[in-house]
Amino acid sequence: MNASLRRASGAALTVCLAVSLAGCGIDRGYEVPKELCGVGVDQKLLDPFLVDGDKLETTGGSVIAPKGAKTWGKCQISVDGEVLLYLSVEKVDKLYDPMAKQDEFRFTNREKMDGLPFKGLGALGDSSAMVGTGCAAPGAAPDADHLVVFVDASVKPAGDAGERRAYIKNYTLDFASKVKKALGCTA
Repeated sequence: MNASLRRASGAALTVCLAVSLAGCGIDRGYEVPKELCGVGVDQKLLDPFLVDGDKLETTGGSVIAPKGAKTWGKCQISVDGEVLLYLSVEKVDKLYDPMAKQDEFRFTNREKMDGLPFKGLGALGDSSAMVGTGCAAPGAAPDADHLVVFVDASVKPAGDAGERRAYIKNYTLDFASKVKKALGCTA
C-alpha cells in the first residue's frame, strides 16, 4: 500500500469513527439530580441505565421510610414514562437469602452475588439483583432489623451479558450501602 493510499484510508477511518461516536451520544433533555428515591445517586453507576429523552422522573417516593412509619419503600426511575429501574427496600425480621427457592422467580440466570461491601447475602440475574443484610439501628423494632434490597433494570444497559450484570451489581451494592447509611444501620 503506498503512502497516499494509507493516508486516505486513515482519514476515512477517522471520519467513520467520528460519525459513529457522534451517533452513540446520549441526547438527554434532562439532568440527573443528586438524589433519587430518597438516596444519593452516583452518576457514573446510573449512566448505563439512562436513555435519551426529555424528562426524568420518579414515582413511589422515597425508599427510606421514616422510623416507625412503614417497613417498605418502593420507587421507579423513568424517562419519558419508560421505567428504567424499579427499586424496593423492605425492613424484615431476619436475614433472607436471595438464592432461596421462593425468590427464584425474580431472576433470569440467577447466581450467588459475591463481594458485598457489608455482611449479607446477594443474588444477581441478567436484569435484577437482590441483597439481604442486617440493619440494626438505634430505636429500631426487633422485628425489622434486617433489609431486603431489590433492583430490577427494566431497560438493559448496553454491552454483553457480563457487562450488563456488572452494571446491575455495582449499582445495587452502591444503592444498598446508601440505604443502610440513610437508615442509620449499625450492622
